[in-house]
Amino acid sequence: MKRKTFMVLTTLVLVVLCIRAQASDSNLTPPPGDLLRKQVLDALRNEVKRLHGLDVVFVVKHLRVRNGWAWAQTLPQSQDGLNRYEDISALMRLKDGEWEVLEIPCSEVENPECLNGPEYFKGLQERYSTVDVEIFPDRARAFLP
Repeated sequence: MKRKTFMVLTTLVLVVLCIRAQASDSNLTPPPGDLLRKQVLDALRNEVKRLHGLDVVFVVKHLRVRNGWAWAQTLPQSQDGLNRYEDISALMRLKDGEWEVLEIPCSEVENPECLNGPEYFKGLQERYSTVDVEIFPDRARAFLP
């Protein structure tokens, strides 16, 4: 009986911890249809248009917003969904009520200064000392102090 009670309590604790972890992530991730999400992605969309002349919609892999900072990882595609483009990630900041794209990292696998290298996120933290590291993907935060 004690073992069964222990297992039930352990399971309940794990469920509560999982729910809390999901809730904390969702507090950082504006859901589809949210105005904040639209504003952040519109800023990135405008930058893609300026740099590449493309009108895109994003399939969002990762988006976290906190304390005036945002990190997005997206799969851009044409508006009709027929054309898909190279993944785009970006660091953004809210300045004077507008979201601005600060950096769009390269994605070359062999280049340690690009997105795939652990040094990239350390460099971001050095370049932007007030960035809220909670916006970064979990795998990136593992390399930060």
